[in-house]
Amino acid sequence: MIREEGVYTERDAERDSLVADLGALDERYADVDDVLVESHLAHHLDDLDRVVVLRCAPDVLDARLRERGETEGADLDAREREATENCEAEALDVILGEAVRKHGQERVYEVDTTDRTPDEVAAEIEAVLAGEREPSAGEVDFTEYLL
Repeated sequence: MIREEGVYTERDAERDSLVADLGALDERYADVDDVLVESHLAHHLDDLDRVVVLRCAPDVLDARLRERGETEGADLDAREREATENCEAEALDVILGEAVRKHGQERVYEVDTTDRTPDEVAAEIEAVLAGEREPSAGEVDFTEYLL
């Protein structure tokens, strides 16, 4: 949607990616009820009822990124840097921390996807949306990856 509808402020040449216009995204969803936003940026939006942060063990994340050809077309060094950056961010709880700071621990739910199928992950998300699961920020720990 960001690309298709032009909801970005610039192109980051170094990363070959678009910089989302978060203000425009907030405006787009301000009057919409019951919307589910799936994105690496969703936790930056305002006025969210719940934030689900999908987690994955960094070594498994690394394999998944390489398997699907993340940053396809970029040179090998760029792919290596991006995979390393993603794994370190996962181990350091970067997205989780940002979500908790913006929305509070009582609205953030972690789902560890490491050993789960897509259907199992979807069931966890459905439980969050149905109010059948308690907030769980801080339960997943991948800091051993950094040692």
